[in-house]
Amino acid sequence: MLWHKGLCTVREVHEEIAKTKDSGYTTTLKLMQIMHEKGLVERNTSAKTHVYKALVTRKDAQKSALDKILNTVFTGSTADLVIQALGTHRASQSEIEAIKNYLNQFENPEK
Repeated sequence: MLWHKGLCTVREVHEEIAKTKDSGYTTTLKLMQIMHEKGLVERNTSAKTHVYKALVTRKDAQKSALDKILNTVFTGSTADLVIQALGTHRASQSEIEAIKNYLNQFENPEK
């Protein structure tokens, strides 16, 4: 949500999370505080309600999370990660085509 909206209060982030996941406000608050401590978000405390802003792009956050999962859960095996992802979650036809096109770039680098 921070990536889309820019500036958000904990309440706004919590309300968005609550649409799809049963989670308490204090859990959201704690996660936002941890993200601030790790330098992932910036917090403006000049008003009574603290306002947060993402300091890391979505792409960088995804890359960092994926690197951790790849190295800890799949012991560095990209194939195992992809096989697990595709075996557990159904990809749409357009996603399958995008994956095929991406893999073709590696097989035929001159194209």
